[in-house]
Amino acid sequence: MVEHQRGAMSVLAEGKPLKPREGQFVGGIAFYANPLTEKQRNCLVILLDKHGLPSLTDGGDA
Repeated sequence: MVEHQRGAMSVLAEGKPLKPREGQFVGGIAFYANPLTEKQRNCLVILLDKHGLPSLTDGGDA
Protein backbone atom coordinates (compact mmCIF):
# COMPACT_ATOMS: atom_id res chain seq x y z
CA MET A 1 0.00 0.00 0.00
CA VAL A 2 1.36 3.40 -1.02
CA GLU A 3 1.57 6.31 1.44
CA HIS A 4 -1.31 8.26 -0.11
CA GLN A 5 -3.49 5.16 0.02
CA ARG A 6 -2.87 4.83 3.77
CA GLY A 7 -3.70 8.54 4.20
CA ALA A 8 -6.91 8.22 2.20
CA MET A 9 -7.95 5.10 4.10
CA SER A 10 -7.38 6.90 7.40
CA VAL A 11 -9.75 9.69 6.32
CA LEU A 12 -12.38 7.13 5.38
CA ALA A 13 -11.87 5.07 8.54
CA GLU A 14 -12.34 8.11 10.79
CA GLY A 15 -15.96 8.32 9.73
CA LYS A 16 -15.87 12.12 9.68
CA PRO A 17 -18.44 13.82 7.48
CA LEU A 18 -17.09 14.55 4.02
CA LYS A 19 -18.52 16.69 1.27
CA PRO A 20 -19.53 14.59 -1.75
CA ARG A 21 -16.53 15.70 -3.80
CA GLU A 22 -14.14 15.04 -0.90
CA GLY A 23 -15.56 11.54 -0.51
CA GLN A 24 -15.28 10.87 -4.22
CA PHE A 25 -11.67 12.09 -4.25
CA VAL A 26 -10.57 10.18 -1.14
CA GLY A 27 -12.39 7.02 -2.21
CA GLY A 28 -10.72 7.16 -5.61
CA ILE A 29 -7.17 7.63 -4.41
CA ALA A 30 -7.57 5.02 -1.66
CA PHE A 31 -7.33 2.41 -4.43
CA TYR A 32 -5.00 4.30 -6.80
CA ALA A 33 -1.47 2.88 -6.69
CA ASN A 34 0.16 5.38 -9.08
CA PRO A 35 1.87 8.50 -7.73
CA LEU A 36 -0.41 11.48 -7.15
CA THR A 37 -0.01 14.77 -8.94
CA GLU A 38 1.14 17.72 -6.83
CA LYS A 39 -2.43 19.07 -6.83
CA GLN A 40 -3.88 15.74 -5.66
CA ARG A 41 -1.25 15.45 -2.94
CA ASN A 42 -1.99 18.98 -1.72
CA CYS A 43 -5.73 18.21 -1.56
CA LEU A 44 -5.06 15.08 0.47
CA VAL A 45 -2.75 16.95 2.85
CA ILE A 46 -5.47 19.58 3.39
CA LEU A 47 -8.09 16.90 4.12
CA LEU A 48 -5.80 15.09 6.56
CA ASP A 49 -5.13 18.35 8.38
CA LYS A 50 -8.82 19.32 8.36
CA HIS A 51 -9.70 16.08 10.14
CA GLY A 52 -6.77 16.16 12.57
CA LEU A 53 -4.99 13.19 11.02
CA PRO A 54 -1.22 12.79 10.58
CA SER A 55 0.09 14.34 7.39
CA LEU A 56 1.92 12.49 4.65
CA THR A 57 5.63 12.09 5.23
CA ASP A 58 7.89 14.29 3.14
CA GLY A 59 9.65 12.72 0.21
CA GLY A 60 7.30 9.78 -0.14
CA ASP A 61 5.94 8.54 -3.44
CA ALA A 62 2.55 10.05 -2.82
